[in-house]
Amino acid sequence: MKTKLILDVDTGIDDAIGIILAVKSQQFDMLGITTVNGNVSLDSATQNTLKILELLDEKDISVIKGAAAPILRKRFFEHKIHGADGLGGALKDVKVTQQCDEGFAPDFIINSILSFPHEVTLVMTGPLTNLAMAVKKCPQITQYVKEVIFMGGVVQGYGNVTPTAEYNIYVDPEAAKIVLQAGFESITQVGLDVTRKALLTEEHIELIENKQLADYIRKSTLDYRQRYFERNGVWACAMHDPLAVGVALKSELVKREKFYVDVEARSELCDGQMVCDFQNRLMKPENVYVCLDVNVEAFFDLFIRIINS
Repeated sequence: MKTKLILDVDTGIDDAIGIILAVKSQQFDMLGITTVNGNVSLDSATQNTLKILELLDEKDISVIKGAAAPILRKRFFEHKIHGADGLGGALKDVKVTQQCDEGFAPDFIINSILSFPHEVTLVMTGPLTNLAMAVKKCPQITQYVKEVIFMGGVVQGYGNVTPTAEYNIYVDPEAAKIVLQAGFESITQVGLDVTRKALLTEEHIELIENKQLADYIRKSTLDYRQRYFERNGVWACAMHDPLAVGVALKSELVKREKFYVDVEARSELCDGQMVCDFQNRLMKPENVYVCLDVNVEAFFDLFIRIINS
């Protein structure tokens, strides 16, 4: 039986590739894609999601809009990474024929989990605002969701928006704290520690047989790969969000261990930092499965095979 899946996205470049991977895999019963403010505005994230579904000629997946801003903070976009439109300009001429569905993402998440207890997997690749709002409204969903997998944070390295903070957590650390402290039985963090190892290169793109998808991925990641080269000396695009989808497809891709994890939300220098208590110094119960390593070759084998399916 296929896993029932909700993707929660702030569709920028890597979210879009994650959506493509999830849809093309045909391994999920896609209940819907929920959108959230993050890389780009809520409206742009929603339009980008619809454009990706248009690219895939996928008409049957519901798209539901969620939170238009973080819980407490001002919005903070990443246009310098994802371009003005969030997709590096790759789909600027695509006309969207599908409309988003009625409703509000946190309510959709609640209703889906309660309708299918212990069957729904949530893959969150943007700020955790929608899930935090769902938890605040209906705390019991933590006991009925099958699994939560989120891309966010870094526990053994440097951030990508400040020296210590990863973007998704930095944008809404209050939401992240709510989610991490909510009591989910199975929640997995896919952070920069592992996603920075999964680097999409031109060689990978050349293995994609579908010319339309290869051209889209090449064009959408072009500026991203340029910026990554300028900062890190490698011409590549880190597959942050696609790896989170990859973990939902095949959990053996990563090595995971459970620790107590929290988020700093009141620090001048370390705001938005994810803190993992590796040595149990706080004496608090373990709450998050932390990804510590990834089989990069196996991930890209899976990625290319699915994209070419």
